[in-house]
Amino acid sequence: MRPIVTAAEMQALDRATIAEVGLPGCVLMETAGRAVADAVVEALAGQDGAVVVVAGAGNNGGDGHVAARVLRERGIAAELYLAAPLDAVRGDARLHLDVLERAGGVIHDVSTPAGLDRHAAGFAGARVVVDALLGTGLARPVEGHLAEVIARINAAGAAGAVVVAADLPSGLDADTGAAPGAVVDADVTVTMAALKIGLVSAPGFVHAGEVRVAEIGIPRALVLVQAVRAGLLERADVHAAAPRPGALDHKGRRGHVLVVAGSPGKRGAGRLAARAALRAGAGLVTLAGPGPDELVAPDPVMTAWCDDAGALRALAAGKGAVVLGPGMARGEQGAALVDAALGLAVPVVLDADALNQLVALGGLARVATASAPVVLTPHPGEAARLLDTTVAEVERDRLAAVRRLAAVSRAVVVLKGARTVICDGTLADDFVAVNPTGGPSLATGGTGDVLAGALAALLAQGVPALDAARVAVWCHGEAGTRAAARHGVRGVTADDVVAALGPVLDDLSRA
Repeated sequence: MRPIVTAAEMQALDRATIAEVGLPGCVLMETAGRAVADAVVEALAGQDGAVVVVAGAGNNGGDGHVAARVLRERGIAAELYLAAPLDAVRGDARLHLDVLERAGGVIHDVSTPAGLDRHAAGFAGARVVVDALLGTGLARPVEGHLAEVIARINAAGAAGAVVVAADLPSGLDADTGAAPGAVVDADVTVTMAALKIGLVSAPGFVHAGEVRVAEIGIPRALVLVQAVRAGLLERADVHAAAPRPGALDHKGRRGHVLVVAGSPGKRGAGRLAARAALRAGAGLVTLAGPGPDELVAPDPVMTAWCDDAGALRALAAGKGAVVLGPGMARGEQGAALVDAALGLAVPVVLDADALNQLVALGGLARVATASAPVVLTPHPGEAARLLDTTVAEVERDRLAAVRRLAAVSRAVVVLKGARTVICDGTLADDFVAVNPTGGPSLATGGTGDVLAGALAALLAQGVPALDAARVAVWCHGEAGTRAAARHGVRGVTADDVVAALGPVLDDLSRA
């Protein structure tokens, strides 16, 4: 898993490298600026073109000063556009600005509206624009003159220039991915030493473009020792946790999933979850739901009525995992089923309306009393109801939201959405895994039911709850991507995601 750090953690790494390792800050800045320059050279692809480097007053600007100088040394027409008064540039950034000037660098003052207007042609004629304006130094939403500077950068990008951001697109919150004011839309972001939360969480990843991590001299051992509280899931992580097919497998060894879902008029959700459980490797699947209309299921899926808590307890006997909630009816009957599910001796996945029923049962605290492992799979709306807040607040800081959900419920929580995040409330820490797979192909009805069924199948095969959640989320996203390659992003249905699950898991089981 690739470490993801906050702005404060990154600052601590910088300080430790300078004070304990003995590598001066100006050297770190030199290496960082050279990494940005390398990205610009790659963007130019051997062709001539003007490069505009937009720099602010801080260390992010210092990276830009180095990049401008290094590019000029390589014969590239790079000019610096300084969006801060000269006397505001201090420390290592000022050192490198002075070096650039003594080396013959061209520096334009765009710290005022008049200066920005005077040099508008430079932005308009750029082939590459480097954003070294703010980086992780965002203290408040960008507005006023700096917002206009960012607008010029984005306009150049819209006109065809490649926008390369140094460390973080300016205007983006490094710790949440939120963009409370003006924000740069980068094509490439060269971030220093480690990923930042804002680059991989939603909506920040949309503004970051392709993200590259530059090694600037901070020892990897320092990053690993740092109390990093988040990581980006990689294939190797889920490969290690995924179940492997065995020559002696039979349907009993692969586990039996009980899907309690659907209600009159909403039977499709349960069928999707049941089919997904089969495709994700469950040996047996039973689909249960309330009457009175006919309960239809795919041929390999068994069916049963489940109208009350007693029926649920009887059906759950001998099962490997239970899914409860997709398409489930609301009201007292549903609440009773959720209450009974939390007393079962088998792992339970609570999804969709089962999550909404929790509010009537005392909320997340009721989950903390469950008899067996529980996985909650809320989307932002369900998360907001469980936290008694708004969807906007959940989306403002998705990592904070999933940590709150996990801490109170003492469960594994999968907060769905663009860049789904996962946290285990049963652990002593509050580490969050961010999933990079998936995309808009999953923005269609029923894909959440597919995830719930796949997750239960992994639980039924003996995969621990946290590992099952990570594997299911990663594979679900990858299945969506593969389905999109075949049907187009807007043409994917939940059934297509189900069909792609088997090949994804099969590929994952290989070395």
